[in-house]
Amino acid sequence: MTGIDAAVSIISGKWKTLILYQLEDGTLRYSQILNGMRYGITQRMLTKELRELEETGLISRTVYPEVPPRVEYSLTAKGRSLMPILDQLCTWGCRNMADQLEHNCDAECEEQAE
Repeated sequence: MTGIDAAVSIISGKWKTLILYQLEDGTLRYSQILNGMRYGITQRMLTKELRELEETGLISRTVYPEVPPRVEYSLTAKGRSLMPILDQLCTWGCRNMADQLEHNCDAECEEQAE
């Protein structure tokens, strides 16, 4: 396996990069991530993707011993180190694939593309 294979394998799929982008601004609870997904991820898929991101060390999961239990997710240092690369992918997508995007680029992404 090459470096590119390894990198793409841990962020592949429709949802992982979107989850990482949400966590870029700080710690979020499960419901906040679910509500922030624009494209309608199911609870089952979100749980699966969060587990995989945690297993690869890109995010951390903190469970607080409260009733009801509070669970928070945040980027790890490894996850934060990936964000500049994802920002570059966003910029590239806005510049080169805008005619194929179902949704407009985020304002931040559009600014990067200019």
